[in-house]
Amino acid sequence: MPGVTVKDVNQQEFVRALAAFLKKSGKLKVPEWVDTVKLAKHKELAPYDENWFYTRAASTARHLYLRGGAGVGSMTKIYGGRQRNGVMPSHFSRGSKSVARRVLQALEGLKMVEKDQDGGRKLTPQGQRDLDRIAGQVRAPFWGASQRPLRMWERMGGRGPLPWGIFSSHTGGL
Repeated sequence: MPGVTVKDVNQQEFVRALAAFLKKSGKLKVPEWVDTVKLAKHKELAPYDENWFYTRAASTARHLYLRGGAGVGSMTKIYGGRQRNGVMPSHFSRGSKSVARRVLQALEGLKMVEKDQDGGRKLTPQGQRDLDRIAGQVRAPFWGASQRPLRMWERMGGRGPLPWGIFSSHTGGL
């Protein structure tokens, strides 16, 4: 859909769609240790999702789209979390540097990401084009022939006013 960017779509749906695209393309180089690794030192277990590497790569690509110039260190900060210390207070703990580095290297192998001269990584024009194209595919099912999003009951097949009295007349509908 022309004019649709990554900022215009729901981030969860976009990351799912981009991860499915990366998996379907088969070009993303996935390390052999992905099924045995924890994603951070504050995690107790490995991820349940066997396709977590594709999801992390999609999330990283989206983050680089929104804020370029992010490197391994900033990715560990983004994917960090709370480390529980038993009876002692919890503290922030960074994510795995190895996972962040391998994800960025895999995206570089696809020519979606390149090293920035100011440090960190940034999206290539081809990578930005791919992300915008996938954003258009994610956005398309929620838009009708007009340029307004379909309302929930229209997506479910209903037409006309709501059959339930959810929205009162003084609010002006949706």
